[in-house]
Amino acid sequence: MRPLIASAPPRLVWGLLPAVLITGFVNLTWVIVGGLALLALLSGMLGLGVAFAAVPFLSLFMPDLVHQVQPLSLLLNGITALFAAAGFAMAGYVDWRRALLLALVTTVSAPAGAYLAQLVPPTLIWIVYLLAVGYLAYRLFRPVKEREVGHENFRLALALAVPISILSGLLGVGPGFLLLPTLILVGFETKHAAGMNAVAVTPPSFSALLPHLSTAHFDAGLTLILLVVGAAASFTGARISTRFVPGARLKQAFGVLIVVMTAYKLAALVL
Repeated sequence: MRPLIASAPPRLVWGLLPAVLITGFVNLTWVIVGGLALLALLSGMLGLGVAFAAVPFLSLFMPDLVHQVQPLSLLLNGITALFAAAGFAMAGYVDWRRALLLALVTTVSAPAGAYLAQLVPPTLIWIVYLLAVGYLAYRLFRPVKEREVGHENFRLALALAVPISILSGLLGVGPGFLLLPTLILVGFETKHAAGMNAVAVTPPSFSALLPHLSTAHFDAGLTLILLVVGAAASFTGARISTRFVPGARLKQAFGVLIVVMTAYKLAALVL
């Protein structure tokens, strides 16, 4: 694979330092593949596409946020969400009517944010990302009383899906990382929310990718490997979640993971 950090400006050295050190011991491609596999496994357990965690992870190895990291993350997000949806659907956790309505809203709204990403400075995008992840972590740790089945406020979730999708398109990730806590907040049981979320975020991941295609820089070999590994890991994570993992513990563990990863990226930006 062609080195991804050779042209990094000095201000990115701190953020790319782990990649530089690791390459002295392990092939960089397999470091990226292994890390992405772990993130896809964990995101699949929550019915999320992997993009919201892949963005800070891939940024450790790829210096161009808009033309490298975001397009690859969106493509991975669609594939991993699709296979997570399959895993939750096999266990009966997908409300197809509601999930498809959410998918329609998110698919139409997400490209607007993706177009804005071409005009907004990367630093501002990262600030928005950090604020969004802070909201997500807060919702994952904050206890939410689940309502009786059939009494969830789905209309509110549908309305909030519009700004969530625009924001996620701006960030270069799928809307699932904000939509999932929203579904839990309006009363859906965690695993049912995860199943609906996985279905709802698959189409907008691809629609948000469209504005990036003309300027995106893909490494074909690495991209293919990541897609295959991400799909398998995401499906496995969904099956593990539906069969073995309590929803409350799962939310908290994933909240810790994204806070740690994003805190490192914030340190990289500041230093």
